[in-house]
Amino acid sequence: MPASEPAVSVVVPVRNEEDNLAPLIAEIAAALDGRWAYEIVYVNDGSTDSTGEKLAELKKTYTQLRQIRHSASAGQSAAVRSGVRAARGAVVATLDGDGQNNPAFLPDLIAAVEKGNGRVGLAAGQRVGRKDTGFKKLQSRIANAVRNAILHDGTRDTGCGLKAFPREVFLAMPYFDGLHRFLPALVRREGYDIAYVDVIDRPRHSGVSNYGFFDRLWIGIMDLAGVWWLIRRKKPTPVASEVQ
Repeated sequence: MPASEPAVSVVVPVRNEEDNLAPLIAEIAAALDGRWAYEIVYVNDGSTDSTGEKLAELKKTYTQLRQIRHSASAGQSAAVRSGVRAARGAVVATLDGDGQNNPAFLPDLIAAVEKGNGRVGLAAGQRVGRKDTGFKKLQSRIANAVRNAILHDGTRDTGCGLKAFPREVFLAMPYFDGLHRFLPALVRREGYDIAYVDVIDRPRHSGVSNYGFFDRLWIGIMDLAGVWWLIRRKKPTPVASEVQ
């Protein structure tokens, strides 16, 4: 690690992404070098290919790179949470490890959080020109419309992996599997503002998606009901002070 503590931690959850590691890490470094003291925290979510070995090799070139490993795959939300808990930076940025999220947009997201002066709890990437199949675009439109109608989170795209937030805000959230898809609603629940940044999607560099539609469908419905309940049950946080 560099001598100075990082101001920014970039968390990247991956599972079986051996061919996507080197190009994406190089792009992250190019986007952030000279702007912030930063670290790159890869969370290896129980990969069964050579992801772990390749990350260990890449650490020789990128001293700011760290690898957190799950002994067995626990899913994307758990991987993001492990990365945020291990992060040293006060601001955390996330992106998917398949190369579809362009790291060139990381500075805009991080700057939006910093310029918020404590008011912005989330800077969320909003994809334009998506490179997914027609079916994936359709399912995303439906899911986003249903979620927004129920939660009124004001966000047209919660599935984009490009996000930035204060680390302490994320760790204050109630944790559950699928948390990363409901961050806008939960951040608003805590009284923070959200900044939106348009980002341009691109094709996956290599490999196939690890997270399918039917794997998430019914779990997502249950999560939506749970988040709706959490929002309805939210009470104002009292201002507490010690009496001398």
